[in-house]
Amino acid sequence: MHPSLRLAQHKPLIHFIGKRKWPTTPEPQHAHPAAPAQLKERFSDFLRKFESSVKQSSAGPAANGSNGSGNQVYEDFWEAPAWVWNPKIRHLEESEIDAIASGGASLDR
Repeated sequence: MHPSLRLAQHKPLIHFIGKRKWPTTPEPQHAHPAAPAQLKERFSDFLRKFESSVKQSSAGPAANGSNGSGNQVYEDFWEAPAWVWNPKIRHLEESEIDAIASGGASLDR
C-alpha cells in the first residue's frame, strides 16, 4: 500500500470528550446566563413561587375535575364538549374564494 494513502486516511474533525452517558440527575435550575442581573438575583424567589403553584394545582381542586368557581376543568381539550374545541366555522363559497384570489376583480359591480 502507498504510504501517502495510509497517512491521508479519514479522521473525524469532531472529538467527543468523556463517556456517552446521560446524567442520572437533572442539573440545578438557574437563571439564563444572558439574563439581566435583577432577574438573576430574584430567580430563587421565582422558583419558590413556581414550585408552590405547581403543588397547589396538582393537589388542588383540579384533581376532582372542577375549580373553585364551579366550572369544569379538563386536562385535555378532547375531554371537553365539542362546542368548546370545535367552533362553528363559516365555510367560504366558491365565488368568495374567486373574489379573494383575484383581489376583487371578479366582483360584479
